[in-house]
Amino acid sequence: MSRQEASAGQHAGGTEFDPTRLTPGARRILEVASHLFYEQGIHAVGVDTIAAQSRVTKPILYKNFGNKDGLVTAYLRHRHDTWWAALEAAIAATDAPRALAFFDVYAEDAKTITRGCAYLNAAAELSEDHPAYPVIRHHKHAVCSRLADLITEDLPHVAQPKLLADHLFLLLEGAFAHHRIYGADLLIEARATAETLLRS
Repeated sequence: MSRQEASAGQHAGGTEFDPTRLTPGARRILEVASHLFYEQGIHAVGVDTIAAQSRVTKPILYKNFGNKDGLVTAYLRHRHDTWWAALEAAIAATDAPRALAFFDVYAEDAKTITRGCAYLNAAAELSEDHPAYPVIRHHKHAVCSRLADLITEDLPHVAQPKLLADHLFLLLEGAFAHHRIYGADLLIEARATAETLLRS
């Protein structure tokens, strides 16, 4: 996966999601659904609840998103696009080795995110044949791929940048998945370990 493919907009299946083309009612549906899916779980939230809290009719929801599966897919795509833009801004503001920007972004997310990683949560709820599952894979693969890109660019002496990126990815994801159990210091420790690996 190239940097361009990993960036906001293009996703598995070649479908482009552009929230700016949504009507105000559809944007409200997406905003409400995104909050409810994350806070309560995808299976726990029905379209009746989403439509009621969005103050729109179910036909409008179906017209814009097709069905609940389409809305779940849009939720995960939109979350990726928004997060990816913030990540790229952090990368641009970080000195080499820029792979450390990932640890800073994850640590910042940990201050406000209440229920862990939305993509791991969704993967636990959805079957692999669900239309949103490729978006989950895309998001995680994009993180790992971008780490490898940055290592290759910043540390050309590294013989196996993809292998190092895989190690950093597991360190990053593991620390984020467990920081609510072991505390925010886990992410700080993970960053320090990553820096040692990158500078060694």
